[in-house]
Amino acid sequence: MAHIQEGATPLRFGSIFTAIFLGTALIVASYLVQHARPASQVARPIQDLVNATGKCAACHRRETPAIVHQYEASAHAAHDVTCLDCHIAAGDQNEVEHNGFRIGDRVTPANCEDCHSAAVQQFLRSRHAAPAWGAVTGSVDFSADQIKAAETLHPGTIQRPANPLVALEGAAASVSGCATCHGIGKPNPDGSIGSCTGCHGRHRASVALSRRPETCGQCHMGPDHSQLEIYNESKHGILFKAQEREMNLEASPKSLGTKDMPVPTCATCHMSGIEGLEHTHDTTERLSWFLADSISTRRPGYETGQKNMKATCLKCHAQGQVETVYRQAEAVVSSTNARVEKVRKLIDEMRAEGLLTPAPFDEPIEFLWFDYWHYFGCTAKHGAFMGGADFVQWHGNYELLKLLVEIEDLARHLREGLSRPEGAPPGESKGPE
Repeated sequence: MAHIQEGATPLRFGSIFTAIFLGTALIVASYLVQHARPASQVARPIQDLVNATGKCAACHRRETPAIVHQYEASAHAAHDVTCLDCHIAAGDQNEVEHNGFRIGDRVTPANCEDCHSAAVQQFLRSRHAAPAWGAVTGSVDFSADQIKAAETLHPGTIQRPANPLVALEGAAASVSGCATCHGIGKPNPDGSIGSCTGCHGRHRASVALSRRPETCGQCHMGPDHSQLEIYNESKHGILFKAQEREMNLEASPKSLGTKDMPVPTCATCHMSGIEGLEHTHDTTERLSWFLADSISTRRPGYETGQKNMKATCLKCHAQGQVETVYRQAEAVVSSTNARVEKVRKLIDEMRAEGLLTPAPFDEPIEFLWFDYWHYFGCTAKHGAFMGGADFVQWHGNYELLKLLVEIEDLARHLREGLSRPEGAPPGESKGPE
């Protein structure tokens, strides 16, 4: 039998158990810590990619510090979405070398789709997508597959010639003007369409930004679609300004309630899933009329669109009030259609009589006709649906009445071979040329 040396401490069972227990606990704890790490960190093939956001920030904090601060305040940062998660080349994007990293040359919906596939697909179904860009350039910038897909959803919006105003006003005006807003639906080199950043911003990627009326008002303003001005005049807009500080514009779309947004913005009515409603990036799902057309007609999904929008209205308003607003608004659509149809018939007759050339926008009366339906007609119809009384009346029907007198007077002079003295009021002519 072996003898224990003098002075040695016997090794007890309890000590062995404690060592085994602590070792096991450390292994389990390490596993739990590793398991809790976000996938954006552990699913990286090399350490350089794990540290990508840190390396990006180290440089960009010197070069472009604002975008680092925007990212750090974003929901993406809070959920451990790294710079490389968004900037790595996706699909058919062109890949470039950037300070030791391989990234895509631009961020498009193809990058966003990895995490937000439903939103991207909904957006593609909307008129914010291909139809927006088609309204400027026609079909020239789209592939055959893109044209087919868009025409299936929105017939006539892509398979069309470029807007004549684009050529007449010139590239400088169209690039800084039309293309800036309508670019929300521009096709990208990687085959995707549009821009998520048009509404959400880039490095903040903010849901709050997309819910603010001013964000929609970047494009939906002015004489041809004065939705922002109408909203600001409406009771909705007044209440928003008064209660803005009480609202939680950052609330998750999945749990958004009237406690977060007790007053509606554009997004509330057209997109948000408030109080359990389905949220969507297809802004056409709750619309029932083509209000931007010269003669407004019902959309193919008229009943569904109206039902969807009324469901949103009912989160704040009684059924009777909602029905009254729709009845009165549709009466304005009907009366405006009748006014526009009268002028359109007059223009068509004059063209048939050879008094107008086939070329667009080369005669004064054509500009008056365009203003008639595209500015004042659309304004009256949108004002009726959005609670803008002044836009139904003074910016809408009054202008339609005044312009009708001027158009009819100019048409009479053209038919009689007369011309009006410069600056003379309607009805006063200087006789045959």
